[in-house]
Amino acid sequence: MTETETIAYDVVVLGAGPVGENVADRTRAAGLSTAVVESELVGGECSYWACMPSKALLRPVIARADARRVPGLRQSVQGPLDATAVLAHRDYYTSNWKDDGQIAWLDSIGADFYRGHGRLAGPRRVTVAGPGGEQHVLTARHAVAVCTGSRAVVPELPGITEIKPWTSREATSAQAVPGSLVVVGGGVVGVEMATAWQALGARVTVLVRGKGLLPRMEPFAGELVAEALTEAGADVRTGTSVESVTRNGSAVVVMTDKGDRIEADEILFATGRAPRTDDVGLDTVGLEPGSWLTVDDSCRVTGSKWLYGVGDVNRRALLTHQGKYQARIAGAAIAARAAGVPLLESNSWGAHAATADHVAVPQVVFTDPEAAAVGLSLAEAEQAGHRVRAVDIDLASVAGAGLYADGYRGRARMVVDLDTETLRGVTFVGPGVGELLHSATIAVAGEVPVDRLWHAVPAYPTVSEVWLRLLEAYRDA
Repeated sequence: MTETETIAYDVVVLGAGPVGENVADRTRAAGLSTAVVESELVGGECSYWACMPSKALLRPVIARADARRVPGLRQSVQGPLDATAVLAHRDYYTSNWKDDGQIAWLDSIGADFYRGHGRLAGPRRVTVAGPGGEQHVLTARHAVAVCTGSRAVVPELPGITEIKPWTSREATSAQAVPGSLVVVGGGVVGVEMATAWQALGARVTVLVRGKGLLPRMEPFAGELVAEALTEAGADVRTGTSVESVTRNGSAVVVMTDKGDRIEADEILFATGRAPRTDDVGLDTVGLEPGSWLTVDDSCRVTGSKWLYGVGDVNRRALLTHQGKYQARIAGAAIAARAAGVPLLESNSWGAHAATADHVAVPQVVFTDPEAAAVGLSLAEAEQAGHRVRAVDIDLASVAGAGLYADGYRGRARMVVDLDTETLRGVTFVGPGVGELLHSATIAVAGEVPVDRLWHAVPAYPTVSEVWLRLLEAYRDA
């Protein structure tokens, strides 16, 4: 094979994160020849700079917090975390930022892997510039799937370039605990990293432009997380914007819109994401470089018969599990179209219908307490025009919660559609509630009637008994 010859495949996948890997897995399972192109590490953001390292950092934090709430155990876990051991545990889960194992997995499914920067070069055509200067030209008989994910956005502020701020990548891969850290942003990345680094020994200040933390969830979620962060020693300031940042020796100096001056060793900007589509050749097929891709429910780009945008690039839900879900949908759709098989309608529940992207997107925020939600919040449901009622329960009233932890603090809400008697959304906040979320996801995605939920009996005494309390509160209101 020469360095410049054109190689034909059924499918070419740009990006080898979890989304690209799953597209390749599904198309290979359908018997389609598939090439995967990646310029960084196979496994993508999730494996090396997001889901896996962040949760490896947070797990010891949450386990210690839970242990401190258990009589007979709390006195044994009063000391500080072993930061060296926690960081080593994180490094293990990132495979020390090596992707040999994931490359071996691609090989095991029969996908061809190309290391290098892939760009569209017109319809169904991809060029790959390898790290050693080698060039490849790949063509796709049936589909090119853009699965290049998203990147952190750093705001344009005076002094921002010179200070070399942290983004989510630096926050999850840092090799030492900073003495002090300013976190700008109150979304998932901001609150999770504030939780982790505060517990590991940093003095954390959180600056949030809006009214509270976790603005996409029910208001009580952000309130409970802010309360816990403050109790842990973090300084949480809402309604505060950053005006400028500079370096004073090794320290970062932050000036806020309120005239406050804050010094810290590091500053993390957790202020949003942008699609990694600025240099993938979108202009060669009539699309705007750097844009989010508009897609249908099979993740095929609007107006195209062969181009797919899967995962973060389509902006439907910037979550690994949703991206993998979309990848299964897209892979099945590509295979069906290649075989000439009609796809199901978008409101169906077969392999080709991405219905859950619209009605049942679950997310867990791994703070202390955890926050977990699926579907619509009360405000979102009302804005969408649904006639709904929110039902709230103090999780401390559930017997299983009291056994789980002394002084358990948490809250649960279900949003009931009064016309269909099904759930539009569910939110839990409290220790360990992430493990409750899949039951809520099934209820929302499956459109299970409230009358039917009465017969899904929760085991006693578990925290899951909150479902019975929610249903009783709805019935008795």
